[in-house]
Amino acid sequence: MYEDALDVLNKDKKLKKIISSVGECKLKTISNPFEALIEAIITQQISDSAGKSISLKFKNLFGTTYPTPTDIVNSSTNEIKSVGLSRMKAEYIFDISKLIVDKKLNFKIFKKMSDDEVISELIKIRGIGKWTAEMYLIFGLGRLDVFPLGDLGLINGIKKLYGLENPTNAEILKITNKWIPYRTIGTWYIWKGVKNFQFV
Repeated sequence: MYEDALDVLNKDKKLKKIISSVGECKLKTISNPFEALIEAIITQQISDSAGKSISLKFKNLFGTTYPTPTDIVNSSTNEIKSVGLSRMKAEYIFDISKLIVDKKLNFKIFKKMSDDEVISELIKIRGIGKWTAEMYLIFGLGRLDVFPLGDLGLINGIKKLYGLENPTNAEILKITNKWIPYRTIGTWYIWKGVKNFQFV
């Protein structure tokens, strides 16, 4: 599926080592746009393991299927908070759900927008910053050329892989711009590299 991406990314000799070690790209998108956005909010500024734990509890909150915006609106922020979310995140999720129920947020409009346009629209919503919007682009819309510069795990991985101590954003972008138009796939490999083994 990602053969064209690998042709580009393997030209980066350091990244090629990660690709060889990790193997096939198994980046999966989330077909439910509401779920994709809520999962991005749940995982803001917490560890991967904590995010997965809270996400699972949230999914199970209303039974076997993923909660709908109506489910959330018909509950309380305390109920949402009970799965391990902060009060602020519970409020964000409730507010977004209400926007959808009130037909003030329609995910269909994002499909024809550019990445920058999607980010610009999403960050108008309380609780959604650039990183969260970028996660939605990756996991909700399946956009292939997203580079979340504000992702700490990603930046730490790049520092290790390229032997950088305190790189500037410009230095990081100079490296990762070589991954265009597949920076999402390069990002996924760095995430997996950080998680699964030590960089050499």
